Amino acid sequence: MTQRRKKTVRGRRLSMELKRLREAAGLSGEQAASRLQWSQSKVSRIETGRIAVSNKDLRALLDLYQVPQDKRDRCFELAKGAKIKGWWEAYADAIPRDYADYIELENAACSVLTYSPQIVSGVLQTEEYAQRVVQSALLISPPGEVARRVKVRMERQERLMSDHARTLSVVLDEAALQRHVGGPKVMEEQLRHLVSLAEQPNLTVRVLLSASGEHPATAGEFTILKFPDSDDTDVVHVEAMTSSLYVEEEAEVFRYVLAFNQLCSMALSPSESTALITELADGERRQGR
Repeated sequence: MTQRRKKTVRGRRLSMELKRLREAAGLSGEQAASRLQWSQSKVSRIETGRIAVSNKDLRALLDLYQVPQDKRDRCFELAKGAKIKGWWEAYADAIPRDYADYIELENAACSVLTYSPQIVSGVLQTEEYAQRVVQSALLISPPGEVARRVKVRMERQERLMSDHARTLSVVLDEAALQRHVGGPKVMEEQLRHLVSLAEQPNLTVRVLLSASGEHPATAGEFTILKFPDSDDTDVVHVEAMTSSLYVEEEAEVFRYVLAFNQLCSMALSPSESTALITELADGERRQGR
């Protein structure tokens, strides 16, 4: 199942827990709504995370489900955590809600797996490369908005790279490295930046050669987010031009994981990838003279 909006990680967990508690109480969504004199859609929207649950409504649900105190405390902690603002909220005026939601999930993930077929993955970009990509994507946006969007991307990169407890695995299609963004100088800096980042202990970069032929991810870019808490299911993020899609159904997520594993097996090894990227950077330097 895909969704266009995303709740916070703790919000996801709370929604799942409330659904589980209702089912454990032997109530259908319609019965729960009737007992509380709510609409059935309200119960459904709370359980799917479409709306946040207030403390008053949460207490009413827990009373109805006769939840013991220890589990009640956990639910209120989850509700409280779901409202905590992250560093990205400071850029709320410059980034769409979908993007902020994704950053929140990425920030909570313990493992990020990305396939990038067209351009270098956002969290691996240099500032100049990001400037060109963002400016091109936003088309008619004012310079100030572009600058703030680039700043967010750079901060994401800094935080991800500095947190060695979080692992990143990136498969870059050869086409992403061959696509000229900003000219030879910008490309050389970007390629050498990739080589430098690849030395980080929590990052693995592989290049999928065009000669590899068909593969299971020809549909395009995707990112798999894995979380440290076993209660939090994996999420696949698929970015479209004007919106984001999220895949959470276990069977669908599993297909993406299999596809990513296949991409890794088809791609060059990390050391071979670094050698190729270095060779491409040298080519850009010669071209830029």
